[in-house]
Amino acid sequence: MDIPTELEDRWLLPYRASQVTQIRVSHQLTLLLDNDAQVDIESEAMLSHGPPSALGATTARLVPERQEVTPALALFNAMVVSSVAFKSGALLLVFDTGAHLRVNPDPQYEAWNARGPGDLLFVCRPGGEITIWL
Repeated sequence: MDIPTELEDRWLLPYRASQVTQIRVSHQLTLLLDNDAQVDIESEAMLSHGPPSALGATTARLVPERQEVTPALALFNAMVVSSVAFKSGALLLVFDTGAHLRVNPDPQYEAWNARGPGDLLFVCRPGGEITIWL
């Protein structure tokens, strides 16, 4: 099983070269990956084409609890090229399409979780603390 790599300010999650095979929408946005992993987004997120700070980058706000996630459907079949959980509580997924998905921590709710492969589980708790099960 791939395990995350811990650096000083972040963890590199083991989703590089994983493909988004399914997208689910309920009170959360779920990306299912082909390596038996999934990412659940439960709070507001930003989806941009290119880094959000880049000149000419387009950005869409995703609000899963209101099912305002239509721009995320473009992630279907995209390949993850980078997956980072920052120790501040932010999650950043970068895809081969040039899309960047960023979820910041929420002060009151679990903003996101990433599970799999295997028993791996990362949960961004309210306020940004990340809890990890390996």
